[in-house]
Amino acid sequence: MLADSGKAAGRVTCTINNPAADYKFRQQAQLRGVYPRAIQQGDIQMSGKRLDVTIENVNEVYDGLGGILWEMLMGEEIHVGGEQETDILAQKAGVSAENHLLDVCSALGGPARHLAQTFGCRVTGLDATQRMHAEAISRTRQAGLDDKVEYKLGNALDMPFRAKSFDVVWGQDAWCYITDKQRLIEECARVVKPGGILAFTDWLETGSMSNDEWQALYTFMVFPSMETLDGYATLAETAGLTVIDKEDLSPDFARHIQIYLDNVQNEFRQGILDNYGHEMYNEVVRGITLWRDASAAGTVGRGRIIARKA
Repeated sequence: MLADSGKAAGRVTCTINNPAADYKFRQQAQLRGVYPRAIQQGDIQMSGKRLDVTIENVNEVYDGLGGILWEMLMGEEIHVGGEQETDILAQKAGVSAENHLLDVCSALGGPARHLAQTFGCRVTGLDATQRMHAEAISRTRQAGLDDKVEYKLGNALDMPFRAKSFDVVWGQDAWCYITDKQRLIEECARVVKPGGILAFTDWLETGSMSNDEWQALYTFMVFPSMETLDGYATLAETAGLTVIDKEDLSPDFARHIQIYLDNVQNEFRQGILDNYGHEMYNEVVRGITLWRDASAAGTVGRGRIIARKA
């Protein structure tokens, strides 16, 4: 059974088992594997609790097997909980048809399209990954939503937008890839209008481990670091926002990671073996198992923040 968006993920399931399918990242994934070259070559190391990855390293992952793997497991929204979680966040943020919403790290545009269709809002997606950006544009055109949704290629730490441009600034489970969380939140606060809302979920640090254990987790996901829920709240307050809702979603996160592991070991096993081989399959299982164990132990989790700009 698929964990999140069965309709979206089903297409990728077909791709994994059908070499003739037209998913555009497949060839690059076969060449690049699950890790960027710099990690494969041992050029990326930990500095304290931070993995020294760059946006280029993250782009390489999502240009390759990482892009396929996470859409396969999560659907085209590429976040925990699929469209249901998008609806919950939108309702808590008060998203309406009058809003212009910025989706920061918009990936394939799944949430952007769903928000436009369901809530009637106008959406701008911002992402730094060229292939994700191009695929988001293509899928949005196919969905007939060009009039509601647009995408910009750019860096979340230096957003190509004027101050006070958006009613809602939004993110779902992607800011763990951002190297400078403080700068990210400052940019979000800059581009949201007075009275506007910052609404996001993210993967979080919720416990303690050795640096070697953090390195194993971060290396598999190619995260530079994760923030805590209270840490994000402090960053928002420091940037001039008022936190109006803060929720720990970690138990549900652990449940989803277990489902992802079950799917890889059952429904998707043969497709991964056929297309990428035993070594790649074993590495994917090993990495997700690390995250399953850490989430079950309460060391990593997920949370939601809603904040308002005065």
